Amino acid sequence: MTGHDRPAAGFARAQDGTALAYQHHGQGPPLVLLAGQANNHHWWDGVRGDFHTVRSTLTLDLRGTGDSGKPEGPYCVRQFADDVVAVLDALGIARADVYGTSMGGRVAQHLAIRHPQRVGRLVLGCTSPGGAHAVERDASVRRSLAQPDAQAVRRVLADLMYTPLWRAAHPGPYHTLGDPRMPAHARRGHLIASNGHDAWSELPRIAAPTLILHGGQDRLTPPDNLALLASRIPGARTHLFPHARHAYFEECRNEAGKLVRQFLTGEN
Repeated sequence: MTGHDRPAAGFARAQDGTALAYQHHGQGPPLVLLAGQANNHHWWDGVRGDFHTVRSTLTLDLRGTGDSGKPEGPYCVRQFADDVVAVLDALGIARADVYGTSMGGRVAQHLAIRHPQRVGRLVLGCTSPGGAHAVERDASVRRSLAQPDAQAVRRVLADLMYTPLWRAAHPGPYHTLGDPRMPAHARRGHLIASNGHDAWSELPRIAAPTLILHGGQDRLTPPDNLALLASRIPGARTHLFPHARHAYFEECRNEAGKLVRQFLTGEN
């Protein structure tokens, strides 16, 4: 199947039979875009078109989100990485560049570790190595995200994602605050999967050229994780957006998009 005749959307099947919804936009070599925890492919709506001058973009709804199946679980990031491979197989894509942010960056790490032949260039955004070596969010952030009022949690998430100045100029709606259609068991499964991530010992096995991006004011995944990842991934390049929060890819869209495009095409 060539890039010109791949369907724009459809379903693949995971190894356990779970339906995996995917969305393919544009023409050219594929760039897989992986969203954050408990979010569907709409996470990328604001920026995916920025890559279409150099790549087509392939998103998927990870199990538990969007139009994909929502099995009881358990879920883990290694399983999510294998699900990405199932989508690539269904579309006849032997190798793709990969850009993962937040939990999607954790999935991308395992994809590059477990399936190195499937990953061309790798971009990791606002993510961490996980485990004991990671720098975790502080207790006040955890408490604010654990409150029972769903609307209050969305307000907290919006503040963690974007600076007040940017939100004032961009009143939303925001696509990074969680998939509202997720059942409770899938939401818990994503949280457990993300918390269970630990790639520290395996990161030196990543052979793909790697670019690591992070917001300097990120309290959801503290920016010290950028240097930790770079210290473990051979030859990794880094860039910090000093005034951005977790969703740097939207708030610093022009700069971040340009950096990623240049990296994908070997211009930097």
